[in-house]
Amino acid sequence: MEDKIQITLEIPDEILQGKGLNEREWLQEIVIALFQQELITLARASRIAQMHQVDFQKLIGSRGICIHYDVENFEEDIRHLEERGWL
Repeated sequence: MEDKIQITLEIPDEILQGKGLNEREWLQEIVIALFQQELITLARASRIAQMHQVDFQKLIGSRGICIHYDVENFEEDIRHLEERGWL
């Protein structure tokens, strides 16, 4: 089980209403910013945003944000596929 912290963010109603975003959309915006700054991984970002990882990838892709995927990530994916007998 991973450690968790809970953060409460109070955003004034006039800001919430002015931007036309609901609570879930604000959460997604914060998560996108954290991901873009490479403070959290794609998997963690999609979990926090309460989205399937593919849907989160589509969301960030629609904004021109690159997925941080390097050789280490690729090698890890290959190991996981091999462990499952898919390669």
